[in-house]
Amino acid sequence: MSDLIAVAYDDLPTAEQARDRLVRLQREHVVELADIAVVERKGDGKIKLHQAHNLTAGGALGGAAWGGLIGLLFFVPLLGMAIGSATGAAIGAATDAGVDDDFMRELGQQLAPGNAALFVLVDKRNPDKVVPELAPLGGRLLRTSLSDEEERHLRDAVETARTHQPA
Repeated sequence: MSDLIAVAYDDLPTAEQARDRLVRLQREHVVELADIAVVERKGDGKIKLHQAHNLTAGGALGGAAWGGLIGLLFFVPLLGMAIGSATGAAIGAATDAGVDDDFMRELGQQLAPGNAALFVLVDKRNPDKVVPELAPLGGRLLRTSLSDEEERHLRDAVETARTHQPA
């Protein structure tokens, strides 16, 4: 089961920097992310979602791979890849997995104009390695799906990491 963690930042570049660090940590297999997005509340109060990945492209790629494999079985790999690609793209476009867009917009309304928030759906977390990477960026927890004890532990770990930053 995935855990939701939403963190508010004073500006969009800081939220994007936090997102980029988490994506890097995922490539290094420190965390497993099911979804990650940045929500920006613009100066005029409008909410903009910055989604991190494209499910349509992922579906098309997966569909092409499966279609090519099935096509090889029937000696028409290019046709199989084309059909698989189209089917995968259609399924990817119809699927809205991850953090609910309406939920992100609703929490985004609570941000001050010019602020941004990072929404992360985490499958596997390793706070001992993640917190030191993100703590220097500041931020405040908006919402989590963690237990009260886990959330308190996360807040304490972030505070400890901030106070022990090199000058």
